[in-house]
Amino acid sequence: MSAFDKFEEVRLDRHKYAKEWKERTGRRVFGYFCTYAPEELIHAAGILPVRVLGSHEPVDVTEPYIPSQWCPYCRDTLAQGLLGRYDYIEGLVYTFACAHIWNTYLSWTRHIPPSYYHHMYIPEHFYNPHARAALIDEINDFKQDFEKWLGRPITDADLDRTIDVYNTNIQLQHQIYETRKLPNPPITGAEAHSMVIAGQLMDKEEHTQLLREALAEIKRRQGIQDPGIRLIILGSENDDVGLTSFIESLGATVVIDETCGGSRYFWQPITPQEDRVAAIADRYISRPPCAHKDLVDRKRLDFIRQRVEEYKAQGAIFILQKFCDIYEFDIPAMQKMLNEMGIPLLTLEMDVTTPYGQFGTRVEAFLETLQLELV
Repeated sequence: MSAFDKFEEVRLDRHKYAKEWKERTGRRVFGYFCTYAPEELIHAAGILPVRVLGSHEPVDVTEPYIPSQWCPYCRDTLAQGLLGRYDYIEGLVYTFACAHIWNTYLSWTRHIPPSYYHHMYIPEHFYNPHARAALIDEINDFKQDFEKWLGRPITDADLDRTIDVYNTNIQLQHQIYETRKLPNPPITGAEAHSMVIAGQLMDKEEHTQLLREALAEIKRRQGIQDPGIRLIILGSENDDVGLTSFIESLGATVVIDETCGGSRYFWQPITPQEDRVAAIADRYISRPPCAHKDLVDRKRLDFIRQRVEEYKAQGAIFILQKFCDIYEFDIPAMQKMLNEMGIPLLTLEMDVTTPYGQFGTRVEAFLETLQLELV
């Protein structure tokens, strides 16, 4: 089995992996919703941090708990908790992202509370001069509360080991993403997407070992003979690797992305400094922000522009979670920038389940139009 097959196996059978890891190691598992959660502290405590994701299956168990107008990611993740699929997690960490996921967290802690849970405020405007100090304070508050529950301190030595593990993991993912710049990329967008999602579910050391195997495997590949249209995927939370694969099956290759299920998750390494908590905070402050942290400045437009140019993307697909106002507000600014670059944009609105038939018609038409323009 190839490393990329193993990534996909973990992604598809995430609960089995976590339960087996827990039994094998005798250690705890914590869940988190948003990639702004400082999972480094959880890892430093010897606990497996696992991102809580949905199943993309039709469910209706959330109706009594949160409104049906809440985004699909929030409804789907809460459904997984209510159905008992995350019964193995002993802790839950929430970092404020939006009102929708806030209600998911509140419902979870009220109706299926784990033995430990913590709500952490994340500054909404990362470019505010006070944001860094506020985030450092919040992470320190979490650390102190977490240590009380653990019954022991998280030492600088613990954090140093974690920082080294995370930086190695980040570096290897960057190396793999670099290969996607080639005219004939050696991996598909779906493989890269699965790789990053697996990293949000796996033991970091085990994921790092698979990344090394993946790099060795890539060197033996000859590349995609006909990559078709080179695409960038943008937008709100998207862990639907099946959708990425489906888009590529229609005559395209996703060569780069800008999502929390992709590049935004691992893009920024941790720069070691004497204050380890400050080093972790700086990583989150300086990484490419999500729309919620970038509403005023939209500085990540420059990040997207650079990725489009470096990876030679010819078209863009914006994945929008239904009812996600924050990212919907993003579309006009994104459209304007991409138009100036000559990059066509297609927006697909997601629900809990993926309407492949409808999407297929729209994506095919989009790719055909692009192909005609490129001739």
